Amino acid sequence: MIIGSPKEIKNHEYRVGLTPESVSELVAHGHEVLIETGAGEGIGATDEAYAAAGASLTDVETLFARADIVVKVKEPQAVERKRLRAGQTLYTYLHLAPDPDQTRDLIDSGATCIAYETVTAPGGGLPLLRPMSQVAGRMSVQAGAHALEKAQGGRAMLLGGVPGVAPAKVIVIGGGVVGRNAAQMAVGMGADVTVLDRSHDVLEDIDRQFGGQVRTVYSTATALEQLVQTADMVIGAVLIPGAAAPKLVTRAMLKTMMPGAVVVDVAIDQGGCFETSRATTHQDPIYVEEGVVHYCVANMPGGVARTSTYALNNATLPHLLRLANLGVKAALERDVHLRAGLNVSAGKLTYEAVAEAQGLDWIPADEAVTAL
Repeated sequence: MIIGSPKEIKNHEYRVGLTPESVSELVAHGHEVLIETGAGEGIGATDEAYAAAGASLTDVETLFARADIVVKVKEPQAVERKRLRAGQTLYTYLHLAPDPDQTRDLIDSGATCIAYETVTAPGGGLPLLRPMSQVAGRMSVQAGAHALEKAQGGRAMLLGGVPGVAPAKVIVIGGGVVGRNAAQMAVGMGADVTVLDRSHDVLEDIDRQFGGQVRTVYSTATALEQLVQTADMVIGAVLIPGAAAPKLVTRAMLKTMMPGAVVVDVAIDQGGCFETSRATTHQDPIYVEEGVVHYCVANMPGGVARTSTYALNNATLPHLLRLANLGVKAALERDVHLRAGLNVSAGKLTYEAVAEAQGLDWIPADEAVTAL
């Protein structure tokens, strides 16, 4: 197989699909690896390091023209989507549900598109999304604490307070991987933390994990409405795999929040869980609406690109090796969990949640793989 990893071109995205160490693994299995010149600069991986690992350095046009599998991090931008072709496989995060333009372009390309965020694991969960959820959860508190500063429009509060001054109240909506990592960071910084979730098992696990340092609340519309009124920071950490995020905090609820309070929408890749959310960038990360500071950066882990890239490669490389060693069709046929990552195949949409979000026709992944 010829495997190519281009330089990411989304605003302030510094991660890269393959580390030099991953290149070495692929080359050791007999595959040819193409790396776009300068692709690893954001993580401190030089072209020389990639060459020493066995990669060939090339330009982006040659990479897309030659590669059997294109390995990225973020969803392909419009110019990248035009370079995809029938018979080629794209392996990256896609987050299609809130992005009809990308969905249409990928269908039109004829490529086979595997989304990291919908690949499953034998024991449950989303193993290729998990490392970035861990990073984003921890970063959400870091970013929110900064946004609470007066110069950013916030309530002029220190997250953990000081002796004699109360800490900030942090509400985390969702007790999954993002929510638990956010709670961990917030507790570590001395905040007053409450986590909402609809699963009793999740709430019990969080209670055990934090030994009573985190309050847990069963999530209802009434409970959420009451809690946001006194919150200094609200972190949206809700995920429905592959589907658009539910709008849990309405504009009316936002109007009841204290001026200068902060919301951090980690679900923004899937459309966001605050009614007032719109995607922002690391270059211009915050805006104020209804007196509340919004942090809605759509590629939050890109801000800590080195940590994120290595964490991501640890999860994505085993599946990539199977795709390359067995061939894409055979790998998808043999592994139901990898097959769950198939979102688009040879001109057909293959993920039901995306089809429902956009009102499109779709076919089951099993059927699509048979036709490859």
